Amino acid sequence: MKKRGFGKGKWNGFGGKVHEGETIEEAARRELHEECGVIPRDLIKRGILTFIGEDEHDLEIHIFEIPEFEGTPRETEEMRPQWFDENNIPFNQMWIDDQYWFPLFLKGKMFTGIFVFKNDEIVEYTLNIV
Repeated sequence: MKKRGFGKGKWNGFGGKVHEGETIEEAARRELHEECGVIPRDLIKRGILTFIGEDEHDLEIHIFEIPEFEGTPRETEEMRPQWFDENNIPFNQMWIDDQYWFPLFLKGKMFTGIFVFKNDEIVEYTLNIV
């Protein structure tokens, strides 16, 4: 559960901004460690999504699977991690777009997608398995 900032009160994956000089993978590793205390042994890219809103700033996110990691997930100031049964994912407490792409992630598919939002509602989207 995201405890502060953008997405507060939603179940969400770990992540954040890429710092200057970092690769996307380095940022993913850093954010995971900062937000729950674990160190991934491997990152498997599963998806790239673009979010287009009413402002000028589109958002591109990269979604990784972490099959193995070192450490035990722990609560931090930013996140409270929790495991969910695959058949009991709380989509009603997640970002609205998650219900469309997260099932592809659970099936181990690689995907790309674009979501267009207006007033926090999806007005158009495309998803492609690649």
